[in-house]
Amino acid sequence: MKRIIILFAFLLILGACSEKDQATPNDRFQDYVTHWNELKFDEMYDLFSVNAANTYSEEQSVLRTQTIYEDIGVSDLEVSFEELTEEQLDVAMEEGTATIPFSVQLETLAGPVSFEHEATLIQQDDETEDEDSKNWYIEWETGFIFPDLKENGQIRIQTTNPKRGEILDRNQMPLAINDTIYEIGIVPGNLGDNPEQSKQKVADLLGMSTETIDTALNAGWVEDNLFVPLKSVLPEESFLSELLAIEGVQSQEITGRVYPAGEAATHLVGYIRNVTSDDLETLDADQYSANDKIGSRGLEQLYEEQLKGKKGVSILIANENEEDIVLAEIPVEDGKTITTTIDINIQEKIFNTFEEDAGTAAAVDPKTGETLALVSSPSFDPNEVLYGTSGNLWGELEEDERNPVLNRFSATFAPGSVIKPITGSIGLSNGSIVLGEGIEINGLTWSNGEGWGDYEVRRVSTSNGPVDLADALIRSDNIFFARKAVEMGAEAYTTGLKDFGFEEDFPFEYPITASTISSSGKLDDEVLLANASYGQGELEMNVLHLAMTYAPFLNDGKMVKPTLLTSEETGQVWKDELVTSEHANAIKDALRKVVTDGTARNAQDADFPISGKTGTAELKLTNDSSGDENGWFVGYPTDDQDMIIAMMVEQVQDKESGLATKKVTDAFKAIK
Repeated sequence: MKRIIILFAFLLILGACSEKDQATPNDRFQDYVTHWNELKFDEMYDLFSVNAANTYSEEQSVLRTQTIYEDIGVSDLEVSFEELTEEQLDVAMEEGTATIPFSVQLETLAGPVSFEHEATLIQQDDETEDEDSKNWYIEWETGFIFPDLKENGQIRIQTTNPKRGEILDRNQMPLAINDTIYEIGIVPGNLGDNPEQSKQKVADLLGMSTETIDTALNAGWVEDNLFVPLKSVLPEESFLSELLAIEGVQSQEITGRVYPAGEAATHLVGYIRNVTSDDLETLDADQYSANDKIGSRGLEQLYEEQLKGKKGVSILIANENEEDIVLAEIPVEDGKTITTTIDINIQEKIFNTFEEDAGTAAAVDPKTGETLALVSSPSFDPNEVLYGTSGNLWGELEEDERNPVLNRFSATFAPGSVIKPITGSIGLSNGSIVLGEGIEINGLTWSNGEGWGDYEVRRVSTSNGPVDLADALIRSDNIFFARKAVEMGAEAYTTGLKDFGFEEDFPFEYPITASTISSSGKLDDEVLLANASYGQGELEMNVLHLAMTYAPFLNDGKMVKPTLLTSEETGQVWKDELVTSEHANAIKDALRKVVTDGTARNAQDADFPISGKTGTAELKLTNDSSGDENGWFVGYPTDDQDMIIAMMVEQVQDKESGLATKKVTDAFKAIK
């Protein structure tokens, strides 16, 4: 009896151990979930039930899941479930089937997706174990991918392109807008009896080759009755009627980027172009594709991120004979409108004064710092870049000796004598120049001794009696400023220039080269120091900074930070206490006399008073008489004092005297 009891106890223990070692639905589904979270799709298929494997091939199930995941950019996948209780496990073991709810969370290119579903597991023979061994397997179906996806359903990705933001001037006038243009194309079946002749006419009018047209017409999707787009053109093109009279040629209205100011604002506004393969290596692949446009040059490039906006993306479940179901969606974000402080009327009027001459100009409000115009001449029409019919536009631009592709307002140049009011105010501040106190200057040249070698500073006219600051400004006396700079010394003059913003980053939204004192940032050579005092040597300025340096004379000694966007705070002080009221009044009085009695008499042509300073920058290193010269004028309306225009005209040596002064005066007359 005792032996029987011991044997029975042993069998109970053995049975208990066998049940304990047998896999449960929890264990098997945990294996499946682990493979799922680790994206081990091939191992997931090994856990399918016989029925599931017979119903869905590996391609129809786990490989389909893998493909969908890759297409919709799945990341951060997290599949979880709550294990069955002991009581539920007992029922499952007895019935041979179990149902386990599970949750799925994942990120996609259209945002997060989460859902809950149920997995059914069944017991069946385990072919990898003994014949009598059983295990649990998953009854997989398409709901494991997404519950709303049916067997013949598809996952579709739909993108919505944003509208590019527009660029406006201070008065809401357009600088870059999205407007109606015409897309010209051919319907091949309508080309008529002589298609080659028709294609040649189209090619001639659109500035294309017939080979390019043939390539478009021979694309795989083309059919005789389909419209094949060739080129976009502006609605005002004069050749449109002739073009549309050709058999087979049609037009469609589309939206395109248009630049109403044309060449007057190209360097400031820029334009858009097609995205290149090089661009795609660095751009966000979610936001840019080979068919997109991107800002090139100017504000279009500078504010590309804001103007571009963000594409909208939707992931849709498309089941047969049913409406699409939105699985995930990121709404489209249209680009933002950029509103500038630029006044397009002022911009165009200043640009037009250049005519065929090369140069640059800036117009600013001296009290607020608002930039009213930034001009570079010559220029080119951005509309021609996008829609023009020249077969070699860029070649023509690059061969133009006037260099129309160069943005001159972002560069620096020797300012010549327009720097003299700044030199004067520096001298007044450090005491090396005293109002009304003159110095004797004899002859047209001056040298400070043997250390200068053969070099001499030259002035344009002799003086009668002592020369003070007012007389030196009116007659633009180089020797006066050279002597005063040498007298105050390099350290004092350099400090004064730095007080006016030299040798530091220019605080402006648009990238503009900073003004510099010299290539080294120092004036450790006396000749270099003397030349810098009247805007020669190695001293260089950008035109906007130059305009701003005159603001302290009109704004209680303050040089405000220049602004470009209406969203910026105006009137922010960049540099303060640059000149006293007494000194500012003295310099303003002299700048008025420069026009009435001095070198800027051309400015008297206006029917209102103008004040300002002329300058000529000689682009040579010696006293040689040869070399190009750039003409400068910085001026403002004497009474209103609401705008400063700084202008440089290149290569004025063989042109009429005071050309820059005349152009600034013409601009003020047109503006006022």
